[in-house]
Amino acid sequence: MEQQMAGPAPGTGGTAVITAAEINGMYGIIPTPALPGADRLDAVDTVDTDETARLVDRLVRDGASGIIALGTTGECPALSEDDFDVVVDTVVGAVAGRVPVFVGATGAGGHGTARRLRKVADSGATGALLGLPMWQPLTTAMAVDYFAQASEAFPELALMVYANARAFRYQFPVDFWRGVFAEAPTVTSAKVSRAPQLERMLEVTEGKVNFVPSDMVVHDFAARAPRTTTACWATAAGMGPEPSIALMDALTRGDTKAAQKAAADIAWANEPLAHLFADQEIFASYNTQIEKARIAAAGYCRPGPARSPYHHLPQEYAAASAACGERWRELRARTAPAGTNHQK
Repeated sequence: MEQQMAGPAPGTGGTAVITAAEINGMYGIIPTPALPGADRLDAVDTVDTDETARLVDRLVRDGASGIIALGTTGECPALSEDDFDVVVDTVVGAVAGRVPVFVGATGAGGHGTARRLRKVADSGATGALLGLPMWQPLTTAMAVDYFAQASEAFPELALMVYANARAFRYQFPVDFWRGVFAEAPTVTSAKVSRAPQLERMLEVTEGKVNFVPSDMVVHDFAARAPRTTTACWATAAGMGPEPSIALMDALTRGDTKAAQKAAADIAWANEPLAHLFADQEIFASYNTQIEKARIAAAGYCRPGPARSPYHHLPQEYAAASAACGERWRELRARTAPAGTNHQK
């Protein structure tokens, strides 16, 4: 399914940042394709730019509503600044304004993050996926001020909060969202995995922040907040976006039966990895490697090796990842529109 648009996508042109209401559909989270040897600590120029551009273009043509680059799957913390710049230019250039694109800009500290945010802003990206500096855990006062300063310094960028409590050692409580709503007006979305206080988060942000869940839990979010669950993200899009798009489309149509089937299909494909997804300690150490291994097995793109030092993956985890990729390939064959070439 090729994206058909009469004009620029929301948030891809002009000066106003993309709003919560304009974030809809399935946002594909991409790996950062790597060249051979990228798993060495002293590797330089590791980005496979041709494959990165091809993947982004293919995702847009196959129906992704938006692109998210340089998250955990995109190996944001493992990239040199030179490679970071190459990825930003390649991804934004390949999207070419057809859909919104959010680029991860999280650094080790505030000044490093600001440097990355400036690069993302100058590239013309829709916004930045922004987590917290990872050296010292932040308090709520620190975290709110961090986003307030980013919002003030880069008013042209929509900010998507990378609300990963495990990675950033911060729980993103309701008081954080209340503070961000009051002090960081360019925060219009958040990438979330679980939100036990979703209803309160929606209340204190007054509909100005779109809390975007993964394709694995969006069905549950929609049951709790049907009017505000308008989008999902999917690292699985790197294996092919059709199953995740089918689920989001069914939820948007209000087709309960189709949504339940699509959610069950995705759960079946992910079943070989379910025990690893559920073990937060294991997944914390092998997140990137598992994603790249299953993406490679699915055959939709060539992600290349994981970058040092995150390139170790026990054989049993690699086998489970490969099984997931094979199931996803099979699911795509059942989900994709007739005539799609799954091997291209």
